[in-house]
Amino acid sequence: MSVTIAHEPPRQEGVIRLLDLSDAYAQSLYPAESNHLVDLSVLEKPSVSFLVARNGDAIVGCCALVEAGDGTAEIKRMFVDPEARGLRIASGLMNALEAIAGEMELTAIRLETGIYQPEAIALYRKYGYREIEPFGSYLPDPLSLFMEKRLG
Repeated sequence: MSVTIAHEPPRQEGVIRLLDLSDAYAQSLYPAESNHLVDLSVLEKPSVSFLVARNGDAIVGCCALVEAGDGTAEIKRMFVDPEARGLRIASGLMNALEAIAGEMELTAIRLETGIYQPEAIALYRKYGYREIEPFGSYLPDPLSLFMEKRLG
């Protein structure tokens, strides 16, 4: 089967299952005050580009690019089904997100991830993201890592 990535609505059974898995994973690693998860209603806003990865018909990954309104956007809800890991789905999602950011002529993409997620941190570093200070409404958190990639 081949993996496809496309804009799709977040409110569908396969995506909700992934978000639930993502929530459970984050809650197993971090206390509630260090989990900066956005819910389905945020993902449905017009300022959000939501991507779904499918392996055949199965939804195996998702992510969102949330516009900040200042020429930047934030990656939210990047998650790959544990059963589908190793298929380079996260890399495909990153490539698609960065292509969208280029079309939008954004100046930077930012993200917050947790310090106990070495695979995610390695992925972001591979794509050229560098550590920055907290941005937007984030407060300093010893369990969070803030990253940014300047574009253009």
